[in-house]
Amino acid sequence: MAMQNCGFPRRRFLGTLTASGMAAPLLASSLKSATGHNGKIGLGIIGIGPRCTYDLKAMLPFSDVRCLAIADVQATRRDAGKQLVDEFYGNQDCRTYRDFRELLERPDIDAVLIATGDRWHADASMLAAKAGKHVYSEKPCGISMDLCQKLSKTMEETGRVFQAGTQRRSVPNFQQAVEWVHSGRIGKLKKMHASVYIPSLDNQWLPSEPQPSVDQVDWNLWLGPAPWRPFNQKYCDGQWRGQWDFDSGARLLDWGAHTVDLCQWANQADDSGPVSFEPRPTSLLCRYANGVEMEIDFLPNPFGDRAPHYTTRLGTCPVRFIGEEGWIETGDEGEIIGEPKSLLTGQGEPAKRIRGLDVSAHARNFFDCIASGALPVANHRVMRKSHLACHVASIAWILQRKIQYDPIAESILDAPEATPLLSRAQRPWT
Repeated sequence: MAMQNCGFPRRRFLGTLTASGMAAPLLASSLKSATGHNGKIGLGIIGIGPRCTYDLKAMLPFSDVRCLAIADVQATRRDAGKQLVDEFYGNQDCRTYRDFRELLERPDIDAVLIATGDRWHADASMLAAKAGKHVYSEKPCGISMDLCQKLSKTMEETGRVFQAGTQRRSVPNFQQAVEWVHSGRIGKLKKMHASVYIPSLDNQWLPSEPQPSVDQVDWNLWLGPAPWRPFNQKYCDGQWRGQWDFDSGARLLDWGAHTVDLCQWANQADDSGPVSFEPRPTSLLCRYANGVEMEIDFLPNPFGDRAPHYTTRLGTCPVRFIGEEGWIETGDEGEIIGEPKSLLTGQGEPAKRIRGLDVSAHARNFFDCIASGALPVANHRVMRKSHLACHVASIAWILQRKIQYDPIAESILDAPEATPLLSRAQRPWT
């Protein structure tokens, strides 16, 4: 009653408490009471393709979560999503929507999983948070520095729980490798290697095709905030990747959102970032204020050949940490290698490994934080700094020049020609 009378909205009050860390118990009890589907967290899906289907299959078995609705601009995808959910629960209760804003209007939706293309991640996340929903967003969470900053600010202001889909923070071998760096097992950290695809820029339009009915494919809503161009089904099928209008940072964030993020974590730089970015023929050399270097390596064939300092059997998204007393490397297959061999004492057997693509523990962390009010492991602050580091790296590659960067002020210091690359024009789609 006191909050109501003071003119301070309840949601903003809770968001302020979350930001200040003052009242986790109050927030936790408030969030627990907000779940409206038989005491379960009501989950809505925004954008359901292959990656979302993978994520959703990990979330459906959680006993405290109930998937209630799916929104997608393509009829075939939303129908396939409904079939998946209904078959799992053994009913026909899952509702479908063409326009995700209708899903956001439902009071029984407590949280959303956003797995659209990159162009929509930030805008959909902000709209969801402003509608009072907690957000699990696939990465890259924003296709520009500006959008990553706005998204983080929105999550701070609304007090909603946010988890970036950088699930390797919740996978045991990556956690183990980072813990070993933090505990000094390799000695003082000197250098890190983060693998990415070879960056690329593609601005060619696909040929125009007859536009289907809005109920089959809502092309205007598919484009959303991205610039307009003629319809071609191949975009909807995934060929938007690598297109500057739709993709993030010349594709550098496809893997960099994971591997640079892991390096940020290993260097205990979650609230900071590199201070310089220097493009090289096959990599970007980044330096932190504490003297640690991070080399972002361009892998010519991410699923086959590796650069000289990566081992193929370790799988995708490999990272290497080099210290004064040795090095360790790990990737998506779950194994950790290193020198000297004594570093590897305590590594689990291969049969017990969890692959880096697995999202179960990361999703569990998200839903647990909805109940507790705690910050998830890949919260909006963590996302902001690691994504910004990736974006500055991509700008250095695009401009082909060394860039000095202030990671606290989040400003590029010496490259005025970078200004047009800090944000994207937003089309008035609504």
